[in-house]
Amino acid sequence: MGIAPLTPEAVEEFERCIGRGGVAVFPADTVYGLACNPGSPSSINRMLSLKKREQGRPSAVMFFQLERLLTALDWLGNETVDAVRRLLPGPLTLVVTNPSGRYALAGGTGLGIRVPRLEGPLEPLAGARVAVLQTSANPSGGADARRVSDVVTEIVDGVDIVLDGGELSGKPSTVVDLTGYEKDGSWELLRETAVPRGRVAELLGETK
Repeated sequence: MGIAPLTPEAVEEFERCIGRGGVAVFPADTVYGLACNPGSPSSINRMLSLKKREQGRPSAVMFFQLERLLTALDWLGNETVDAVRRLLPGPLTLVVTNPSGRYALAGGTGLGIRVPRLEGPLEPLAGARVAVLQTSANPSGGADARRVSDVVTEIVDGVDIVLDGGELSGKPSTVVDLTGYEKDGSWELLRETAVPRGRVAELLGETK
């Protein structure tokens, strides 16, 4: 299908692409990403090969609706669910416990999860009914892509579909570790980018 404007019809094709084991470039609320089926080893290998990223490094699983994420992650405790609801949707990646090993191909001992805030030109993507394993659409170590034109030709030519959502913020998601949250309310900032520490604390209801 090549490069497609972000329309409901293109989102349906995106869903079919992921369902049949394809790889896509898509816009999030941060930067352009690569997406594939989180349960397909061949799709993941293809995505990592396009990114020139070594095997074994963890990637986040992205859902496009919060309730779909919470249904899939039905082992999360009440305190963690409350924290997830406070923080998502938004430009954050949350690391949660994963005792059952769900989405094992995402790698890592915890599970990274994302629900982007999809507004304005990105709103059609909020209807996507698939979960995807995602990573940024740039060669490993390269600059993040704010526009489709920033995505290197090798990646554009190597995927099955590119969804063009216009210019994005260009700031990668902030990463917050919530694996200790259920036990004692603790959290750790692993990467401070799109959302500063103070805002994370505010969203979690912490006061100075």
